[in-house]
Amino acid sequence: MAREGIPFILIFLVPSLVLLALGLWIGAVLCLALSAFMAFFFRDPERQAPSDGDVVVAPADGRVLDAGPLEPGNQASPSQISIFLSPLDVHINRSPIQGEIVDVEYKPGAFHIASRHIASVENEQNIVTVKGPKITVVVRQVAGVMARRLVLWKRAGDSVELGERIGLMKFGSRMDVILPPDVEMLARKGDRVKGGITLIGRLCLTAKPHPGPLERNPETSEVGPGPSGLGLLEGHAESK
Repeated sequence: MAREGIPFILIFLVPSLVLLALGLWIGAVLCLALSAFMAFFFRDPERQAPSDGDVVVAPADGRVLDAGPLEPGNQASPSQISIFLSPLDVHINRSPIQGEIVDVEYKPGAFHIASRHIASVENEQNIVTVKGPKITVVVRQVAGVMARRLVLWKRAGDSVELGERIGLMKFGSRMDVILPPDVEMLARKGDRVKGGITLIGRLCLTAKPHPGPLERNPETSEVGPGPSGLGLLEGHAESK
């Protein structure tokens, strides 16, 4: 279980014991049930990531909301896979590739329902760029209506393994993964994925080199390809 869940468990466990001592069984059972749910929500199961260095794994458990190019019709377009986490999903987040975290940025914002497209653009989020030996991938922890607390355990400069824990999101939320154009998407809309296990992308062996590493626009703080790339990813996401 994630240590961040301990306060939430105690908030309901202590009152349940007090109510039990007072003989107030209904209140005690209710508080105990809520405490048990918090333990369930903050569970942190062990996961065995694949050993293939040419794959990208899901960074979170949940349902794929969208999966497709940010610029439809352009073969050189990066792709985005968006995963919705319900309160029943494991909320531990994992690195989609092995590499180094080269950039981390917190972006304040709104708290739209995480399943809406606009959430990727306007909601509060942590933007994490992971540079691997072959590709660079961006993941975004996106807060939702219920998830108003994003936890990131890693910092820029940290090395991560494929499927390694990097943080968590408290209660319902969304996670976006932005893949370079030389990665074949394996996830489809409606798929159920498991963080650190499910393959969502594979490096195309015959793909042409992509325009360059994903970079951040210093004026807008949005993530996008370098100067020779396609423009801001978020602008494409907003136009959907």
